[in-house]
Amino acid sequence: MRIHSDGWKFVGIFAAVTLLFFVLSTTLGWMGILLTAWCVYFFRNPERMTPSRKGLIVSPADGKVVGVREVVPPKDFDMGDAPRTRISIFLNVFDVHVNRLPIGGSIKKVIYHPGKFFNASLDKASEHNERNTLVIDMGDGHDLAVIQIAGLIARRIRCDVNEGDAVLTGERYGLIRFGSRADIYLPKGVKSLVIEGQYMISGETVLADIASNEDQRDGTYR
Repeated sequence: MRIHSDGWKFVGIFAAVTLLFFVLSTTLGWMGILLTAWCVYFFRNPERMTPSRKGLIVSPADGKVVGVREVVPPKDFDMGDAPRTRISIFLNVFDVHVNRLPIGGSIKKVIYHPGKFFNASLDKASEHNERNTLVIDMGDGHDLAVIQIAGLIARRIRCDVNEGDAVLTGERYGLIRFGSRADIYLPKGVKSLVIEGQYMISGETVLADIASNEDQRDGTYR
C-alpha cells in the first residue's frame, strides 16, 4: 500500500511509542500496534482512475457530502458577487486524506487563512476554521475554488502547488491531517450532480459537468 510521504514520520513516532508501551505492558503494546496500523492506514495514498472527458469536475476529497448550498464566494477569491453552488465534503479519520484537483487549468490564487478548529462537519467551519484556498482558472472563461479546511483534530494543511502552476484534473495536490473538510465553489451557473449524504471518491466521483446538454438553470434539456 502506497503511503503519503508526510505520513512516515508519524508512523515512526507511533512505532516508537508502541515499543515503549510493550516495556510497560503487553496490553498497552498491542494497543500501540493497532494505533500504528491505523496511522499507516490513515496516510494511504491510493491510485485513482480520473474520468478524462473535458468539462467534468471531480471530487477533491474522499468523504460524505454534508452540504450543497448557493453561496456568494468570499471577496478575496475575486470570483464576483453572484451566488455559486458550494459543495462541502466531510472527511472522517478513516477516509483517504490526500486531496486531488477537481479540474485542470492554472492556479490563479493560493489563499491561506489561519483560524479555529470547529468540528469540520459544521457549516461554520467553512468560514471560521483554518483553511487553504486554490482559485483555478480553467482557461475557458470558467473558474472555481477548492478549499482545504482543518477540522476538530486536524492541525496541519499541506498544499503542494503554487500560483501560476499548470495542473491536471485528478492530480494530487495536498493533504489534511487528521479529520477535515473540503469545499468547492463550482463555476458560475453550473449545478451540482451530487446530493447531501452521498459518499465521494477523490479524483473519481463527478461533481458537475460543464459540457452537459442539460440546462443548468431549470433542469430541462437544450
